[in-house]
Parts: sequence; structure tokens; C-alpha cells
Amino acid sequence: MVGITVLALSLTGVSAASAALPAQPDFGPNVTIFDPSMTTAEIQSQADAIRDEQVDNEMGEQRHSLLFTPGTYGTAEEPLMLEVGYYTEVAGLGLLPSDVQINGHVDVYNRCLTPDNCIALTNFWRSVSNLQINVMGGEGCRSTGNFWAASQAAPMRRVKVAGNLTLMDYCTAGPQFASGGFIADSVTSTVTNGSQQQYLVRNSSIGTWSNAVWNQVFSGVDGAPAQTFPDPPYTTLATTPLTREKPFLYIDGKGTWQVFVPKAETNTAGTTWEDGTQAGRSIALKKFFVASPSDSVRSINRELARGKHLLLTPGVYDVRDSIDVNRSDAVVLGMGFATLTAQNGTTALRVGNVQGAILAGITIDAGARNSKVLLQVGSKHGRDRSSAKNPVTLSDVFFRIGGPHVGRADVSLEVNSNNVLLDHLWVWRADHGEGWGWTVNTTKNGVVVNGDNVTATGLFVEHFHQYNTVWNGEKGRVIFYQNELPYDAPNQAAWKHGSTLGWAAYKVNDRVKKHELWGGGAYIYTNVDPTIHATRGFEVPVRPGVKLHSLLTVNLGAGTIDHVVNDTGAPVSNDNTGTPSYVVSFN
Repeated sequence: MVGITVLALSLTGVSAASAALPAQPDFGPNVTIFDPSMTTAEIQSQADAIRDEQVDNEMGEQRHSLLFTPGTYGTAEEPLMLEVGYYTEVAGLGLLPSDVQINGHVDVYNRCLTPDNCIALTNFWRSVSNLQINVMGGEGCRSTGNFWAASQAAPMRRVKVAGNLTLMDYCTAGPQFASGGFIADSVTSTVTNGSQQQYLVRNSSIGTWSNAVWNQVFSGVDGAPAQTFPDPPYTTLATTPLTREKPFLYIDGKGTWQVFVPKAETNTAGTTWEDGTQAGRSIALKKFFVASPSDSVRSINRELARGKHLLLTPGVYDVRDSIDVNRSDAVVLGMGFATLTAQNGTTALRVGNVQGAILAGITIDAGARNSKVLLQVGSKHGRDRSSAKNPVTLSDVFFRIGGPHVGRADVSLEVNSNNVLLDHLWVWRADHGEGWGWTVNTTKNGVVVNGDNVTATGLFVEHFHQYNTVWNGEKGRVIFYQNELPYDAPNQAAWKHGSTLGWAAYKVNDRVKKHELWGGGAYIYTNVDPTIHATRGFEVPVRPGVKLHSLLTVNLGAGTIDHVVNDTGAPVSNDNTGTPSYVVSFN
């Protein structure tokens, strides 16, 4: 691992009992820090106020981090009941998840769009991490588990759930749909999957998993269901070929604020922390430039060039020139869904030809003026400095084109570097909100990968005009892919190329010799014109080294996908809405 001193840190002896209450950094008004000296009622009151602001604030600009210093919160008699709304991060500040104990709940419930339409399908952009939930409290049905009824861009990382975890809200009026989530580096006992149409659990330990729907993927998970795709549709990998967990804030035993940066590892299973040690390095917070939305890109770039890492506090940043990360091992960490909005057609964030740089916890929005690319990793020119042992890593990086406002971009993410890890990305062209429509939030592709040896664990890409994902590099690996084709094509003539109807969700370049995908789903819902067809969901060269496992297509109520991959697989259409067409393997 070039350029990094890696420590196997002991994770014991750093609880609140050994640390005085630390001085609090100035993270600005959108970060709320709780400590065990506060009463449950005080904490509950502040958390409830943020919940009330955020629970229906899907396209708003407010952002929040709720941070808990090491200690215990809530009791059996007075449990702490946290409900997590949009753009809200709930995180512990210990080095171990058990350093922060929540006796109560950290919940996401169905959102009722109308009194008889309560779903989790749009419960996006929220997170919980680095703490232990001892499930207790709640009235009636709500007492039966900790509810995390969320869909895309709602990660659960580094969490221990002592009690039932349910990924659907079966207590609220129906239809109770949920669609897509991500759990990593966590420990659970019983898990109720319920209505979750697809899910990725990576490098965790689970007790039981209730059921599958369309596409449940487990990679490096102790206790995972056996491989049975498609009946039921479980895809199970014993180990994950490449991992690097997301960096996180913590307070050490001396009361010093640090950021822990885990080491990249290969062929792993289970969590990074259960055995009491974790490979990685700690960086003192004083080595970060703590930015706020009022800081200019010039100021941010100046601090990065001076050798600082970057911490983006919660808020919306207007980015009129590119933020440039040109140093190996630089860390850019966002808090509370910090959002970069590209202005003037800029590329909001550029990573140079470096190794080991990490971008985590960042949302990138397109602006009204078209950007060629929103995030570029590596230049197409210059010497390749990448490292297989120290990959550039993107964790919980989310993109939006339209939704809160008009947005336009040809490509959301372009990866030119070799040896890059993409760990949980949602790349979204809006299908609702503001500033969307076939000729409004215009795009070409969501993700374009030109580099070799790029690995993705949890890739969600949706609604782009042409190929949603284009993979040009060699030796790509993708574990879990979820896609919805664009809803809003006005007619077939507007959505075709040559003699091919529509565009595939996932395109591997015809020249690629080695590529592998596990657990891929493409869905169609062309409700503007239900007669529209897509010739295929996945399009790949037919070569021995190109291998696809556990594929499916689904009609969500309008439109037809004629084949799953190339010319293989039965069609899905309005005649079989909601019933997947499966291909177990293709090469």
C-alpha cells in the first residue's frame, strides 16, 4: 500500500468511560452533537424538530448530521426514538459501533403521499452508521422491530442491531412498497426483507433473512441465504473481491477528533470490527479543511493543494469551478449529504491520476447549464499512477440530474483511472420532483467506465436517455446492479438507435475480453407511451471471459423489454407485469 502507514488499531478501551467530553469543532448550524450528559427528553426534542422539518422535505436544501459522542442513550423506561427524514445522517462517534448505544429505535417509516398510498419507494437520502441499536420501545406494531423502510441512497453502515430489523414498514397503511437498499459492515439478528424488491448486503453478519422478491444479493456475508437464484432469487458470494469501508469521524480516548480511514482489502467476509481490530489509519481532524457552503471553490482547492484533506459540512455548495483532488491518499468526506451543485456547466469534482484518494458521503447535482461530466476520476491523458492495493474509492456518492431543480449533464460519472472501487452509488436522472422531462433534464449516460480493473459493489443507475452504464475497461467486476430505464420517452422514434429499440441498461463494449457481473436487474415503465420496447436489458460481447450471473428484467406496468441479455431471455411486457424474466448465467 504505497504512501500509507497502515495500523491494525485496537478498538478497545475508547468508550466514553475513558474519555472526557471533547471540545466540539465548529461544524456549523446543521450538525447537532449529543452527549450522554443530556437527558433523553432533551435529545428527543431536538431530534423530533429535525424530523418534523425533514420527513417530507424530499427536494429541499436543508441538510443535517446528528452525531452521538460515546456513551449510552435512552433506557428501557424512556427509550430514545429517532425517526430519520430526508438528508439526515445519524452517526456514532466511537471507534467501535458498541461505543454508542441507542436504547430505542433509529427508524424510517413509510411516507404517505396520500392517506391510502403509503410507501417507501421515495425514502431516499438518509443514513445511519457506527452505532448499536438495542431495539426497545414503541407502541403496538411499532414495538416489533427497528424499521428501516428506505430505498436508494439510504445506507446502513457499521451498525449493530440487537433485535429485529425490518426493511419494510408493515405497520402503516399500504401498499408498503420499498425498492432497493444497501447494508455494509454491519451485524443484525433477524431481518425482515418484506417488500424490498432488490437489496445488497455486503461484508456483514446476519442471523436470518425473511424472504426474497426479485433480486437479493449477499457478498461476503456470514449467515447469508444459500445461492438459489432464481427460486428464490438469492445471489450469494462467499467473499467480496475488493472492499474498502467508508471513512468515519470518531473521538479517541484523549477526546481528540479523528477520521478513521479503513484499508482496502481483498477477498473478505464479515465485518471489519467484530474481532476488536481494524486495519487502517487515523487522520486528526486538524489535518482537514472543514468547509461550509459559504467557502469558495478557490479556497477549497487552495487548502487541498496545501496538503489538507476536505470535510464538507452539511449544506448545498454552488460549484462554479471544479474541485480538484490531485494528491494521492487525499480524503474528501461529506457530512449530512453535503451537496455539490454544478454551475456554469462545470465538472463539479475531478480526481487526478492518483492512487488511494477517497470520496465519500457526497451528493452531486447537475445545474441548469449542461455539464459534459459531473464527476471525473482520472484524466484520459498522463501517466497512470493507480494501485490495485490502494484503489481510488467512491463510497456513498450520489448523483441527481433534475429533482430539486432543472439539471443537465451528458455523463454523471466518468472513470478513466485503473484500479477504482465504486462502493454504493446511486446515479439518478429524476423521474419526479422539479426540472424533469424528456427535453428538460437531458442526458446521455449515467456511468462510463474507461479504466481497467474497476470494481463496483452496489451500483444503482436509473432513467438515462441512452445506455445507463457503459463499460469500456477490461476486467471490470460488478456486484449488484439495479436500473430503471427512462419512464418519459414520448414515443419509440425518440428512443431507439439504428434498428435497436431503446437502449440497454448495461452495455459492455464489444472489444472487452474480460468482465463479470453478479446480480443485475433492469426494469421498464414507459408510462408516457406503454407501447415502447427496449430490445434488451443487458448488451455484452459473447466471449469466454465475459460472464454474467443472476440477471433479470421486470415490467413495472408499462412497456416491453424483449430480451434479458443480447437475444437471450423471455420478454417482459404489460401481459406479465411484476413477474421477472430470469437468466441464471450468460457467457
